[in-house]
Amino acid sequence: MATEINTDIAIIGAGPAGLFAVFEAGLLKMSCHLIDALPQVGGQLSEIYPQKPIYDIPGYPVIHAQELTDRLIEQIEPFHPGFTLGERVEQISGIAGSWKLQTSEATTILAKVIVIAGGLGCFEPRKPEIDRLVEYEGKGVSYFIKNPEAYRGRRVVIAGGGDSALDWTVFLAELAEVTLVHRGSTFRGSPDMADKVMQLAADKRINLLLQGRVTELSGSGHVEKVNVVDAVGKTQEISADHFVPLFGLTPKLGPIADWGLQMDQAAVSVSPVDFSTNKAGIYAIGDINTYPGKLKLILCAFHEAALMAQSAFKYVYPNDHLTFKYTTVYGIQTL
Repeated sequence: MATEINTDIAIIGAGPAGLFAVFEAGLLKMSCHLIDALPQVGGQLSEIYPQKPIYDIPGYPVIHAQELTDRLIEQIEPFHPGFTLGERVEQISGIAGSWKLQTSEATTILAKVIVIAGGLGCFEPRKPEIDRLVEYEGKGVSYFIKNPEAYRGRRVVIAGGGDSALDWTVFLAELAEVTLVHRGSTFRGSPDMADKVMQLAADKRINLLLQGRVTELSGSGHVEKVNVVDAVGKTQEISADHFVPLFGLTPKLGPIADWGLQMDQAAVSVSPVDFSTNKAGIYAIGDINTYPGKLKLILCAFHEAALMAQSAFKYVYPNDHLTFKYTTVYGIQTL
């Protein structure tokens, strides 16, 4: 049976950017409804790396991805947002102040404003060219780490040099026998985490192979050996129970690419002033957008959500003048 929902702001994507947008909109007395193709709230945080440690959220020296999601959900509860999960927005139509969204399951959402907070869009892991890689998927090969406890006491080979590879190397070093293989001599991730990895290697708490490349996997029904070729062509065989290649995600925008929005490669171009798109009444925040100086950080997405809400107010309350009030003075007044 088709469902029709009315709201002030329709937020496409229920990850951290979308969730915090509910909070900022709620402070301004605007109602929100979130739509996500995933079956649960949290976006990549919950779907890909729920136990990944995150280090750049103000006030939290470290917080796990799922815990951050849970905190955000708790924060927005007073504003009573609606959720349509497990459905993808296929079509949009209308104008600013009167939008209509249609989902893959025939749900209709009527909204005054659309906020695209879809992260990387539809995503899949980048798979390196390694012999027998696909053969061992689910048999020792994983592209995401959802439950770190599954690796406790095991031999884990991680490949990659970006933030995810560094973060998980540091985290799993407390649980498992970890080997990190990286094709380069320097890392692409944060300098702080790179320093931590180098210190772990110096303390012989992990095995670190720089300028190495995984070429082949082997084992009887499950990963048992990982072959690594070094810079001079010498092959080293590493015993392993798990192989985790972390080379990032390949984004696929899906229907968003057909909505007439100005694009820059695989991202939605927005104004850095309020993160509005080329279509009035449609905004894009978080990893899905791009503008000069863009940083793909969760804390930057929170900043974008705050400025977006201030701008969106004029479409929800066209006859009212926005007067911003500090929550430290006035508290949180629910809808």
